[in-house]
Order: sequence, then structure tokens, then C-alpha cells
Amino acid sequence: MSAKPKKKNVEEVLKKAFDLGFEYEKVYMGCSQCVLAAIQDLFEKKNDEVFRAASGLAGGVGLCGDGCCGAYTGGVMALSQLYGRTRENFLDPDRTRKKGFDLAKKLHDKFIAEYGSVICRDIQQKIFGRSFYIRDADEYSKFEKAGGHEEKCPSVVGNGARWVAEILLEEADS
Repeated sequence: MSAKPKKKNVEEVLKKAFDLGFEYEKVYMGCSQCVLAAIQDLFEKKNDEVFRAASGLAGGVGLCGDGCCGAYTGGVMALSQLYGRTRENFLDPDRTRKKGFDLAKKLHDKFIAEYGSVICRDIQQKIFGRSFYIRDADEYSKFEKAGGHEEKCPSVVGNGARWVAEILLEEADS
């Protein structure tokens, strides 16, 4: 990553992060991969193995709703891709991974401030007024009719991508 852009450019970068995340979720679905793709594209850090590893995290992990929000987990993966420990440094005597923990906590705090939770079904409750078990065809239909992939989840994904971009820009500036 390069040095932090000027204030006007920062807002443009953050808007682009939101827009990419929103559009990816609307078109492709899979909240975790959509946040990850938005950040990888925005910061030119594409990694297909990391992208692929996010596949099962959508919809509260495996579309079950009772795990962490996919936008949140995809965001943590994006942060960890850039600031996590490597396999070559598995023992991590210098605690390199602490940076990843600290950045993940920042993202966690943003989700809590906005949605009151990082759990998929809790976020659904907040934005829809109810949660859905989207593995069930009838529930999935109701989810879609309520704006699931038109605006509701794309907004969560857009926010997640924006917050990750903001954290990365702040980190580049520190």
C-alpha cells in the first residue's frame, strides 16, 4: 500500500470501497467474498486462495445465520491477508499477529457501533426487523422479497468494505 491519500481522495477511496462491496453483493452474493473482493480490488492485492477460503463464511457461516456476519468475517480476512502472520512465521515470536488482532478489533467495534452485533441473525434483526434462515427455500424467498440482495445485505457489505478500507488507510498513515 502507498501513503495515505489526501482528504478528498480518502473520501473517494472510501466511497469506492462501499460501492464495490455493495455492487458485488447485489450481483454475485456471498457477503464474505464480496467484502474481500472489494478490498482486494481496491488495494490491488488479489489472492484467489484467500478469496476461495471465504466461500463458506457467507450468511453467518454456511448460510446458517448463527455465526458471524460474512461481511465482518470477509473484512477480517482482508485485514489479516495484509497484516497477519505468515506460515513461515508460524511460531510468531515477535507477535506479528497482534497487529491483525488489533485491526480486527477496530472492525469489530465499527460493526457493534452500527449494528449492535457481529452475528448475522442479529444484524438481520436490526436491518429487516426479523431474521431469516436462508437455507430454507421459503425463508430465502421472504429474505429476497424484503430486499435481501437489493439493498439490505449490500449495504452491510458496502459498510464492511468501507470500514476495512478506512482501517487500512489509517494504518498506512500511522
